[in-house]
Amino acid sequence: MPHVTVPASLPDADATRALGARLAALLHAGDLVVLTGDLGAGKTTLSQGLGEALGVRGPVTSPTFVIARVHPSLVGGPALVHVDAYRLGSALELDDLDLDTDLADAVVVVEWGAGLAESLSADRLEVVLESAPDGSRRARVSSVGPRWAGTDLAGALRADG
Repeated sequence: MPHVTVPASLPDADATRALGARLAALLHAGDLVVLTGDLGAGKTTLSQGLGEALGVRGPVTSPTFVIARVHPSLVGGPALVHVDAYRLGSALELDDLDLDTDLADAVVVVEWGAGLAESLSADRLEVVLESAPDGSRRARVSSVGPRWAGTDLAGALRADG
């Protein structure tokens, strides 16, 4: 059950990357972020903002064909493990990637992870991205689990904050 759900309007790709950067400021090794949204909704764009703000080796691109890609930190922080679960058929296939091992030392981001990645951690951020006909996007960021209790998610994600 989410503690808090925060909506965000994202007029363009830069705003989506900026949301990723604001999320990165909250994250540390051991955190899981589950991204959900239709094709083109901004999951990889948000992941790019996360990676840039975390200071990882890039570029952060969609890992669709390799399933998972590790981006080591260039600044002494956690690595980013970027997963695309689109081609996975079950939580068992996700489990075969041994992501729970990476969770201790990295920030793990799973695109297309809804219904599959929740078993990786009781504590996570869930981000649902939606495209609008005008090319803008909307996001809903939800915190789940005791790790996020007491976190001012709304304040941290404000564009002016």
